[in-house]
Amino acid sequence: MTLVITLLANPAKEPLTHAFVESMAPSLATQGVMIEKHDWLKPATACDLYVEQSDQATLDEFVQRVMADQPYDAVVQPAAGRKKQMLISDMDSTMITVECIDELADFVGKKAEVAAITERAMNGELNFESALRERVALLAGLPEQALQEAYDERVKMMGGAKELVAHMREQGAQCILVSGGFTFFTSRVREALGFHEDYSNLLEIKDGRLTGFVTPPILGKEAKLATLHTRCAELGLKPSQVLAVGDGANDLPMLLAAGVGVAYHAKPVVRAQTSARIQHCDLSALIWLQGR
Repeated sequence: MTLVITLLANPAKEPLTHAFVESMAPSLATQGVMIEKHDWLKPATACDLYVEQSDQATLDEFVQRVMADQPYDAVVQPAAGRKKQMLISDMDSTMITVECIDELADFVGKKAEVAAITERAMNGELNFESALRERVALLAGLPEQALQEAYDERVKMMGGAKELVAHMREQGAQCILVSGGFTFFTSRVREALGFHEDYSNLLEIKDGRLTGFVTPPILGKEAKLATLHTRCAELGLKPSQVLAVGDGANDLPMLLAAGVGVAYHAKPVVRAQTSARIQHCDLSALIWLQGR
């Protein structure tokens, strides 16, 4: 099977060098893996190394060991079928730089308390649905206008997010935002970044204030996975044709089901179970996973 190792760099911080690319050949040779050809996708930014190897998992494990102390990222995948026809992505700490619920909690003086629960939930230490209910309950009484204030003042798009979505759309891919967060934010982020669809949770609001409840059903990890499978079926796609990206434990089933599931600056529990990891680059690096 022909596999491609895509070496990725953030050139503003540490450009990818020809010397490093060339150093991969002797490293791989120690494992009996020969580079058939290499292809620079963008100078200083991305380079593909094509190899023949039947065991993707073994190759990936070795490549990640080689990259462990390097300022670069590397993703191993089959060369065939690398152009994906669906992008499905988490929102908080993936497409945007913040966790919206933590920022809302700041308006009621409970950011530290809520952020601690968020961190544990994203690490897989807590049941996501229960943790969401617990955090939303702490927001009871928050004026509805605080949602717009939080979006205007605190929500920033992740570096490379707009470029990634635009590229996938240009390639004809369906772009789906799926979040354990809230529709107020996903609808705006969808529009700002150019996603086709968004799915998330609905905060209950009465008399202009949050009640502290989420309208059921809660969209958690199983719902994210179900969205991937449902939309694939409706669009006539296979999960192998999907590029998924996320950072938290509630993203894992979706990431593992996709053809390429990228753990983006992710929690340790997510990095440990995924083969595609981005730790140094921004989201624009995912463009190069599609090849030329």
